[in-house]
Amino acid sequence: MEEAAKGMQEVLASLEKKSAEMKSNPLSVTDGTGREADYQCPVCKDQTGWLEKVEGVEKWVICPCIRERRTQRLLQFSEITESFRNVTFGQFQTDNVDPQVASMKEAALAYYSTYQELRKHRENSMLIMGVPGCGKTHILTALSNNLMQRKKLEDEVGQQQGVSVQYFPYVEGFNDLRDDFNLLERKMERMKKADVLFIDDLFKPVKQWTKDGHERVPRATAWQIEQMYAVINHRYLNHLPILVSTELIMEELVEVDDALASRIVQMCKSFLVTITGPKNDLNYRLKGVY
Repeated sequence: MEEAAKGMQEVLASLEKKSAEMKSNPLSVTDGTGREADYQCPVCKDQTGWLEKVEGVEKWVICPCIRERRTQRLLQFSEITESFRNVTFGQFQTDNVDPQVASMKEAALAYYSTYQELRKHRENSMLIMGVPGCGKTHILTALSNNLMQRKKLEDEVGQQQGVSVQYFPYVEGFNDLRDDFNLLERKMERMKKADVLFIDDLFKPVKQWTKDGHERVPRATAWQIEQMYAVINHRYLNHLPILVSTELIMEELVEVDDALASRIVQMCKSFLVTITGPKNDLNYRLKGVY
C-alpha cells in the first residue's frame, strides 16, 4: 500500500511539474537538450492537458487538441480519399434541379440531424437508389464527413468522440480484396465494427450485349454476395448504421439476393430515396453544377 501511494505521489508530482513549466513559460519549453521543442499542439505541449485548481482541488483539464486528433484519426480510418474529405452539403446546389435530386440532400440533412437518436435503433440507415450521375456519392460522402466531425454522446470519462465511418467503394474494394486475400479478414472486421459503414455503388451493374441489344447485369458473384451479407447481417443484428448508394432499383436488388435486400430495406426504411427517370434530366454532373 505504501509503495502504491508513493508511486501515485510521484505521478502527481510529475504532472504538477509539467503543468507549472507550461504555465510559467508556455512558449519556450525545451526538449531536454536545451533546444526549444517542436510540438504538434502549442497549447498543451503534446501533454493532452494540464492541471488546474478548481475550488481548491486539482483537476486535469483536457486540451481541445484531443478532439482534433481524434477527428484526424477517424478520417484516416475511414479510407475516404483526400479529395472526398472536402465534399460538403453546401457544394451540392439544388436550384433548378429535379425535385428527386433535391430530395436526396433533404433526406441526408434530416438523417444527420437525428443521427444521435436513430443510431440506437434497427431502422437507422440510409439508402439512395438511382441513375448514375445524380449525386448519390456526393450526398453520402458529405453526410459521412459531417458525421466524422460531429460529437457523439460523452463517453464514460466525459470526453467527446467523433463518429467512425468506414468507406467501402464496392468495385474497387472487391478488386483490392481479390488481389490480396490477406486483407479480407481485417477489412471485413473493420466494416463490421465501424460506427457507420458507407458502401458506395453496391453491385454496380455492367452492360452485357445480347442478341436483342444490351442489358444491365449487377456485379454480384456468389462470393461477393456472401461477404456483403456477412457484413450487413452483422450490422443489422447489432443495430449499426449503413449508408448505401446503388444504381440498382429495388426489383434488381431483390433479384441479386432477397435476404440481403430485405436486411438493407428494413434498416433504411425511414431514409430510402429512389431516383428514376431520364438519365440526362437527372444527371447532376452534366448540369455543370460541380
